[in-house]
Amino acid sequence: MKTLAALVLTTALAAPALARAQVPYDNNPAVGKFYDINGFKMYTEVYGSGPPLLMIHGNGGNMSAFAKIVPYFAQHYTVILADSRSQGKSLDPNHPLTFEIMADDFATLLDAMHIKSAYVIGWSDGGINALLLAIRHPDKVIRLASTGANLWPTADAFAPGLWDEEKKEYEAGLHKTYTTPQEINDRKIFLLDWNEPHITLAQLHTIQAPSLIICGDHDLISITHTVLIYQNIPHAELWVVPNSGHATLDDQTEDFEHQVSKFFTEPYKDLPTQKVF
Repeated sequence: MKTLAALVLTTALAAPALARAQVPYDNNPAVGKFYDINGFKMYTEVYGSGPPLLMIHGNGGNMSAFAKIVPYFAQHYTVILADSRSQGKSLDPNHPLTFEIMADDFATLLDAMHIKSAYVIGWSDGGINALLLAIRHPDKVIRLASTGANLWPTADAFAPGLWDEEKKEYEAGLHKTYTTPQEINDRKIFLLDWNEPHITLAQLHTIQAPSLIICGDHDLISITHTVLIYQNIPHAELWVVPNSGHATLDDQTEDFEHQVSKFFTEPYKDLPTQKVF
């Protein structure tokens, strides 16, 4: 009986991990769908049911970045996954790329899906897109969680030494010839983060959606910069995730799920002395 009980317990404990691994996110023909969005075809997959929750991935990635957290959130939300312009299956070789263009893409996607507004989780570049979506299309964002975002592409936004490494890559690329579509696109994606974003503090002041601003305590983005973002959004909370790098949703998955879910569902209340503008 002890052996049987142990087997049942082991199976029960393993079930969430198996659920996380079994779905081929970004390669699931059963739910995959393309939408014509602003001159290119944006690839999407949708899971779960409930209020809409848009998840926006980081630079050079795809929707599979959220593989660990989709099963949890899909129990409570209609999770909308999308490959950003020029990334994943959302090919777009012939147009420029800016964060403003990408934010507008996501607003257009919600319109195409007949969704008035959504909760938003953005990671890294996706966190930047979440902020810009709330700035440029405030009616589209109910609440947002932005992890690992930066406002500008200068050294003070990053952990020590990171900008210097990026500068070396930028300068090395000046002497290369990019010939294949993959090489050209990879360079375009790199230059997006080298040249952008350019979000002002005044723009942050216009965000009305309650915002959870997140970074890891060992993030690529400096804690000081993350605090600056938090301080300049009127209705915001700050969470510095302990024992986490840039990938907060992977490094501390269960805490991420709990904290974001709590922020999305509990009544929001501003603290009187919370902000320093």
